[in-house]
Amino acid sequence: QVQVVESGGGLVQPGGSLRLSCGASGSMYRINDMGWYRQTPGKERELVAAITRGGSTNYADSVKGRFTISRENAKNTVYLQMNNLKPEDTAVYYCNAKTFYGNYWGQGTQVAVSS
Repeated sequence: QVQVVESGGGLVQPGGSLRLSCGASGSMYRINDMGWYRQTPGKERELVAAITRGGSTNYADSVKGRFTISRENAKNTVYLQMNNLKPEDTAVYYCNAKTFYGNYWGQGTQVAVSS
């Protein structure tokens, strides 16, 4: 059974920074794409950033230039560096890991941006 565990959320003031980390373990198969999604109450979960095994990245327009996704393939770990945070970035952030056979989610980590 694949386990996906996030860490690094918290409360930060507008303009501040946070770094989220996520590790995937227990997979019998290679982890391919990994990504970060976020969700606020009453809204659908949305893509924040994704990265392929080869390092190609994709970002939501709202975070381009402020967030950076990276990964360490050997550790099946993905990171999200979030700079210049805004109140509208407040959400539960979920990590996603994909193999050829499955799509796995973490339990989520809360990010709150407030003064």
